[in-house]
Amino acid sequence: MSLRPIKRLIKSKPTIEGAGVHLRRAFGFGNTSDFDPFLLLDDFRNDNPKDYLAGFPWHPHRGIETITYVLAGTVEHGDSLGNRGSIDAGEVQWMTAGSGIIHQEMPKGDTQGQMHGFQLWANLPSSKKMMAPRYQEVKAMEIPEAIEDDGTRARVVCGSFWGKRGPVEGIETDPIYVDVTVPSGKRKKLPVETTRQAFAYVFAGSGKFCNASGPLAVPTEGVGWADTTPPKEAENRSLVLFDRGDEVEVQAGEEGIRFLLVSGKPLQEPVAWYGPIVMNTQEHLRQAYEELQSGTFLKSRA
Repeated sequence: MSLRPIKRLIKSKPTIEGAGVHLRRAFGFGNTSDFDPFLLLDDFRNDNPKDYLAGFPWHPHRGIETITYVLAGTVEHGDSLGNRGSIDAGEVQWMTAGSGIIHQEMPKGDTQGQMHGFQLWANLPSSKKMMAPRYQEVKAMEIPEAIEDDGTRARVVCGSFWGKRGPVEGIETDPIYVDVTVPSGKRKKLPVETTRQAFAYVFAGSGKFCNASGPLAVPTEGVGWADTTPPKEAENRSLVLFDRGDEVEVQAGEEGIRFLLVSGKPLQEPVAWYGPIVMNTQEHLRQAYEELQSGTFLKSRA
């Protein structure tokens, strides 16, 4: 077994998206090769309804998949195919935009006004860019959880991990998406196939990811992130990008550590990207925006 070296440690940066939603972006809209087949990861954790209720009004997507994982609050959604619904705490929506869809996502806080979740964008291969749009909506009880003898927990959203298989199926880049919790003081090795790109995004607790040369401390959110007066570390949300190898190792801090562990098979294809549309060539990108203006963007309708 070979431990994956740590390629980069990234602190997520504040940004504003949609109609004025304050969130943190771990990566996106830059060099895509390091994260291929993933394009963007946003952390929309917020305790102030004024900073998220404006939401993400009607907007298009083409050529990608968006994965929304909600931990607190609710995200109400609707689209050009006539779908309507909500993503509640513990639930996942995996939307394949394919040839094109126009939708909206409107965050709603819980009874304390808290909203927390993540949105990950995954690229589609050129052969599937224009596939028919589809949804896979997963309820909290449908997500299997593997529990190790030392108390480490892994909720498996997609792919296979520790003998469990996530409910999301048929994804072109064959991703593995796991929500991992390691208890206080425990050191844990986690398998990741060598051929995959992999990253971990830490969102609770603290700990050290072990590098090939030595441990790397990751400053992270305290367990009480939802407090009205969060600790100074509340803004230190960190992403660890791994290099090649077949396992990662983490040493949990005093309060334990919780993170997303995501990996996927690189597409190694050219990316032409502007806003919510991702194609392979500038010509196809221009065509998509011309279709938006001419009213011919949607290939599938309700």
